[in-house]
Amino acid sequence: MTALVALILAASPFADLVAIDREVAVFTGASTGASGGAALPVDRRLRLRPCLSPLSLGWRTPRQESVVVECPDLGGWRLFVPVRQADAGQTSAVAVNRGDAVTIAVTGDGFTVSQPGEALETGPVGGWVRVRAVNGKGQPMRARIVRPGMVALPLP
Repeated sequence: MTALVALILAASPFADLVAIDREVAVFTGASTGASGGAALPVDRRLRLRPCLSPLSLGWRTPRQESVVVECPDLGGWRLFVPVRQADAGQTSAVAVNRGDAVTIAVTGDGFTVSQPGEALETGPVGGWVRVRAVNGKGQPMRARIVRPGMVALPLP
């Protein structure tokens, strides 16, 4: 019984900010500080309540300048994480146009499954666009452009 009490006392009463940084990196497809990734790590001074539900992540605006990280629990919290934009001298050539046929690759730990799809938005390599499967079943999803004609949907 004492081991259980020690384990409970050792558990942090606050959310794991490093885990939030990792989830933002998976969502954006770029590491913290890299172009397209979080500009900075989440402020370590924050004392957020632990979230029992999976975090909800989404773009704050269509320009993808910040990511909204939200704990959907009752009394949860919301963070806005700024995204580092490409340098002014860097131009991003369009790799996928709206309506293009693409291969959607769903990747996880040790596997990749692919299916034909259609791009619903235009974007450069490394950018995120909405796509849908050719069979038309299911909702559109957000995937990262790997190269012209190929998008990836990484699973956590």
